[in-house]
Parts: sequence; C-alpha cells; structure tokens
Amino acid sequence: MTHPVYDASCRQCARLASFLDQVKAKHGKYFCRPVPPFGPEQAGLLVVGLAPGLHGANATGRPFTGDACSDLLYGSLHAHGFASRPRSVSADDGLQMRNCRITNAVKCLPPDNKPIGSEVANCRPYLAAEIQLVAPRVILCLGSVSHAAVVRSLDLGLVGKKPKDLVFGHAAEHKVGSLTVLDSYHPSRYNVNTGRLTEAMFEQVIGRARQLVDEAASD
Repeated sequence: MTHPVYDASCRQCARLASFLDQVKAKHGKYFCRPVPPFGPEQAGLLVVGLAPGLHGANATGRPFTGDACSDLLYGSLHAHGFASRPRSVSADDGLQMRNCRITNAVKCLPPDNKPIGSEVANCRPYLAAEIQLVAPRVILCLGSVSHAAVVRSLDLGLVGKKPKDLVFGHAAEHKVGSLTVLDSYHPSRYNVNTGRLTEAMFEQVIGRARQLVDEAASD
C-alpha cells in the first residue's frame, strides 16, 4: 500500500496536535489542520517550504498565503510564469499554479515556527509520496530544514550519493539523476529584514528554476 500524500485528519505528532487545538480555541475561524499542497498533481517545479505560519497558511489553509513572505514567493513565481497572479490572498481567490506545486516539509503549524526532528521525520513519508506523485524535474527547497527533509525523501542510493553529499546553500544546485534540487534561503520576514535574502536574490533563484524546468521539458 502506498503512503498518502496528504491526510487532513493526521494527529500523529502529539505536540503539534495539542498546539493546533489551542490555536483553534483562540482563533475559531482558522484552518488549524494539516495544510494541503497547492498546485497540480504533476508539475515541473515542486516548491517545499518549512511549515505553515500561525496567521498565514494555518489560518487560510493554503501554503504561504496570508503571511509576510507570501507576496515575495507568489510575486516571484508569477513573474516567471509559475502562478496566474502575483498575490495569494485566500484559498478561494482563484489563483492557479502553472506547472508548479507548493507544499511544506511539515504540514502542521509548529510552536514558534520550529518543528522538532521527530515531527519532520513523521511528515517525511508524505513528502516522499508527494515527490513520487508530482515527479518534478526541479525541487526548490526553501531553507535548510526543507532541504534536509527533501534529501532524506529521495532514494539517493540509486545515483550513488548520500545526504551529506548535498550541502545546503543559497542558490546551490544538486543533480540527482534527472532531478535538480535547488536551494534558497527561506523568504521569511526575518531573512528579508536582516538582508540575508534580498528580493533580487530570491528572484534569481526562481528564474533559475524556470530555466531548469524549461531545459528539462526540451530534453
């Protein structure tokens, strides 16, 4: 039996389940469940974030929607043809992804935006199943935790590699057979405000993803 890509009723992580209950009690209209992926089931680009934000995806039920980094991500994706609109406002705003799907390494909101190792591990089978379903040519990892989750979801042994061979770094590229793992610093408000990640740096990575997807399609 294959592992599901998404389970709306998953409560495997006791800490996360309890925290979601607390948030739901305080914010009754918030989504407060595992957040589903967004985009077509087959896509050339799979974008993998860390986890839902408290007042973003956890509230709206769509990845990177309603939080501080939403406009940078969707604006950049739109500029390079991956999204029909430059802003993601709500789960029912009509925005459509084009040859791109967005998901998270951890599907539930973690306290302080920091999942622990066991929670990332518990969610990894969903990510691995999603990678198999989507069959992307490029996976864009937003942040080191996302990178580690993706790398551990791939069967690196088939290409003679180990996770330690794929080192995270902004704009780093790793070939895994016909797949390219592309890294970026997470487009969080903190990273942008501190200058660790600029809009130009992020645009460049999304542009590179566009180039790699187009090259793969022409093979």
